[in-house]
Amino acid sequence: MLEILDCIIIGGGAAGIGLGSLLQELKLEHFRILERSDIGASFRMWPKEMRMITPSFTGNAYSMLDLNSITLDTSPAYTLGTEHPSGEEYADYLQAVAEYKELPVQTGVDVTGIHAQPDGSFELDTSAGILRSKFVIWAAGEFQYPRLDSFPGAEYGIHNSLVAEWKEIADEEHIVIGGYESGADAAIHLAGLGRKVTIIGRNIRWVEKGSSDQSMEISPFTKDRLRNVADGRVELLDGYEAQRIEPADGGGYHVYCEDASGSLHILKTSSAPILATGFRGSLELIGPLFDRDDHGSALLNEFDESVRTPGLFVSGPSVSHEHLVFCFIYKFRQRFGVVAGEIARRLGLDTAVLEKYRKQGMLLSDLSCCEEDCQC
Repeated sequence: MLEILDCIIIGGGAAGIGLGSLLQELKLEHFRILERSDIGASFRMWPKEMRMITPSFTGNAYSMLDLNSITLDTSPAYTLGTEHPSGEEYADYLQAVAEYKELPVQTGVDVTGIHAQPDGSFELDTSAGILRSKFVIWAAGEFQYPRLDSFPGAEYGIHNSLVAEWKEIADEEHIVIGGYESGADAAIHLAGLGRKVTIIGRNIRWVEKGSSDQSMEISPFTKDRLRNVADGRVELLDGYEAQRIEPADGGGYHVYCEDASGSLHILKTSSAPILATGFRGSLELIGPLFDRDDHGSALLNEFDESVRTPGLFVSGPSVSHEHLVFCFIYKFRQRFGVVAGEIARRLGLDTAVLEKYRKQGMLLSDLSCCEEDCQC
């Protein structure tokens, strides 16, 4: 007879390891974390120079959780001894957490299908065979699913997530399409190598103050780095939107873009434009299991559970509720207690341990408090 697990977590990144740690603390005995590569694989794919934009600091003794921590009793700052970890370093932290807690992680297992069963459980097609589970948590992240078709001719560019090291990009001048964190990071590293960079961005505040929601604003870490870029190395075309890329006669590329007034501009570059156009997200792999809102986001209930497929939960940067986007670790970890707690309750387990998660900001159930409220 096929074993039925209590819960399967798909993805061994920050969300998967964090939620697995909490399920373990809630005394779930039969759960598993499936990772198709290695723990923290997406972080190991970051460009070598890329760093976490949120700072790590060990404040656990003062009831202040490290912003990049995924459990209550760990701190990347303490483990790694750095404030802004690289992707490789952060993956090492996730691996250390999984090993210390002896989490039931299976690496090298690819999930190719999820099928809801008449009894409310799930059957999963995997490279290791068929698995059954009462609940499924999708925590497969976004970084491995870059947006490569944002406009015509995007195939002539190179997505920032596909760059191993910026020093491998040899040309002297570059165009970066997309001016949020990824675009700014690319420009900073290229400028540091002595390159001239033009950034095309639809709406960028750059180093000025704006929203207090870091999902809408360049981080202070990035603002500091931008201020230190040599004068004239980075030019920002704010209010411009890329329309298409075409190969130019004699080599190079033309980037067609439109400014806020609707005027067309044609930029010439000798190198493939850098695409900082974001990510589609892994939820597209199981799209039929979700209903969508007017913006295309997966519709989730108050427990981050699919409204179309009960028992299927989502954790990580794909979680959104109306205007609230839980796209950073310190944001989506706030929902760990909500997801794990609901699964534990349905399994009849004691959830008293969740109170300490609530006190540490890892059980956010009242979304009405999540507003921009910085006054100065």
